[in-house]
Amino acid sequence: MSVPWTPERALTATEAGQMIEKQFPELKPVTLQMLGEGFDNSVFLVNHFYVFRFPRREIAAELIGTENRLLPVLAPELPISVPNPQFQGIPNEDYPWPFAGYAMIDGKPPSRLTLEQRLLSAELFARFLRVLHDFPVEEAKSLKIPFDEIGRMDISIRKPKLEENIVKALRLNVMDINMSEQIKRLLETVPKDSPDDRKVLVHGDLHYRNMLVDDAGIVSGVIDWGDTHIGHPAVDLSIAYSYLPPSGRDLFFREYGEVSDDVKRLARFKAVYTTVLLLLYGHDLHDHDLVNESQKALNIALMD
Repeated sequence: MSVPWTPERALTATEAGQMIEKQFPELKPVTLQMLGEGFDNSVFLVNHFYVFRFPRREIAAELIGTENRLLPVLAPELPISVPNPQFQGIPNEDYPWPFAGYAMIDGKPPSRLTLEQRLLSAELFARFLRVLHDFPVEEAKSLKIPFDEIGRMDISIRKPKLEENIVKALRLNVMDINMSEQIKRLLETVPKDSPDDRKVLVHGDLHYRNMLVDDAGIVSGVIDWGDTHIGHPAVDLSIAYSYLPPSGRDLFFREYGEVSDDVKRLARFKAVYTTVLLLLYGHDLHDHDLVNESQKALNIALMD
């Protein structure tokens, strides 16, 4: 690089291409297409086949490091495709953090799916999470996968925050009174303490924004593993509520295995909590599709 890169400016395609060619000469000549420039990462499509992610800040670099350690071990075991970073870039004098490249996963975001299409993924999702949650915790620890350090299922913290966000969503007119009252009634059923202290390997951020589906609407990929950690299974089981209608949940839990009613209540709470955050995020970005999909997901999560 002629000018040293700093996090204050976006990484250019030329700079990314130079780093990729230097560390992975087998990819020469590199062609790049910008896929996205987010707060955490710059993302490029390389040679029409590989996705390369370059972190823009230290915390994002730590998350990519976690993915680089775990996913090559985990990916072959899972029944749904996940990023498998076969190209693991190392820090150098031009760029201070690790980066990663993996074969692009086929699929598209799961927008505008019918309830019938969502049902098609119920058992597949259950098998996926059964394998993930059965991954040996000791092996995850040896790969330096962190424990939950931010209390994702700490109801004493998360419940008041959700109540604040409901008020905000009402004020911004992205939630109506009827939905807010349904969520309040749901909150009355949530256990005050976690009824299951079992710790498993979890994806950590499993929702429709981190999924891909095929042309039939069946889930084909689960992406963005930066939040993976050793924590409460309800963090991931929330997908059964934010994505699947009630009949799909029955299929899901029959395939996944026995889960207590209290853990199911926690999972439903997590589904609503995360979806309200996405709803507000979509409003802040003026992303009408994200707002609409979040509202749809809330309606599904509140179905009995």
